[in-house]
Amino acid sequence: MTKLINNREYRQEQLKKIILDLHAGSTVDEVKERFSDLLKDVGSTEISQLEQALINEGMPAEEIKRLCDVHVAVFEESLERQAPPDTVPGHPVHTFRLENTALGELVQKQHQVLNALLFDQGDRLDLLKTWKGLHDRLLEVEKHYSRKENILFPYLEKQGITGPPSVMWSIHDDIRRDLKEISGVLVKASTLSEHEIVDAIQNKALPMLKAVEDMIYKEENILFPMSMEMLAEDEWQEILQQSDEIGYTLISPESKWQPVRSEVLPDISTEIPSGYLQLATGVLKLEEVELLLNHLPIDITFVDKDNVVRYFSEGPERIFPRTRAVIGRKVENCHPPESVHVVTEIIEDFRNGRRATADFWINLKGQLVYIRYFAVRDDKNQYLGVLEVTQNVTPLQALTGEKRLLD
Repeated sequence: MTKLINNREYRQEQLKKIILDLHAGSTVDEVKERFSDLLKDVGSTEISQLEQALINEGMPAEEIKRLCDVHVAVFEESLERQAPPDTVPGHPVHTFRLENTALGELVQKQHQVLNALLFDQGDRLDLLKTWKGLHDRLLEVEKHYSRKENILFPYLEKQGITGPPSVMWSIHDDIRRDLKEISGVLVKASTLSEHEIVDAIQNKALPMLKAVEDMIYKEENILFPMSMEMLAEDEWQEILQQSDEIGYTLISPESKWQPVRSEVLPDISTEIPSGYLQLATGVLKLEEVELLLNHLPIDITFVDKDNVVRYFSEGPERIFPRTRAVIGRKVENCHPPESVHVVTEIIEDFRNGRRATADFWINLKGQLVYIRYFAVRDDKNQYLGVLEVTQNVTPLQALTGEKRLLD
């Protein structure tokens, strides 16, 4: 039997049976009793791969999400026996875990304040003020979740792990929704009745705090150990390099981690096929670049440092007419004599660094047209030219409320 249990294929099929039994209604205790030998040494990577396999076979991610806390409960003893991720200060996982420690402490402080409010153990207005301060700090969890979603998850997806990150992202969004609703309550908290405050605490705040705590547990015991096992040092270095752009939650990284290796790996990013353009944030075909520019909901024109028109986009709804005859023309010759002095002044201000932008808006044929000029400079702050951006903002003025992505 032991030989069979150690067989990878057999283990995966038995682990799948555990999950399917749970989804069919079996309790955690029933499953633990029937599969006690198998559950002794299940690791975080194996659990993630198991959930991914079930999704690949047709189980909806929403169903995995519905019972993900039950999955964790079944494997909890095995997960807690595994060693924590071995990371050094500055490593992305080390930073994630520092954030989790700070988040856990913040959640506990909120619990204390909420209990005091529920059991009338202090000045109500002072407690509400303290709660709002703690809640405002908890909103920083957005950076933690955003780094997972936009940096860590893409690297896991390259290893074929797409389902578990998708489930986590969905839970993030549930927490975001609750945080937003609680923010709305706290803005008007001083005017709410005691019953309304108690209702918000019991039905929104406490479930949200539990969701944050549960997510910390899943990260510490499943996501991070699995990620450390699956990702290489160079991938972690890339994750680190991208992390500053989003920022951190409640803490600052202790140092800048560097991978330990004896040689520098070759840079293969320069090996770009013919017809492609290597950009700082991706690789595009030249045809794609032109199509992207022409699909922008704005008109753009570029004038180089010598005041020569070099490019304009050809969107479907140009506001001002442009013909290809304008390419190579001096920008001074593209404006009426009465207004050319304004254009010249703006360009000279850009060239000399006196300003970086210039904005105008006019009414044209029943539309409010927003015209913006931007000084274009390289990373050495050398002036390269002017970007003109023109947009019909009339539809934007009519926007009210909000429209969610899937509405």
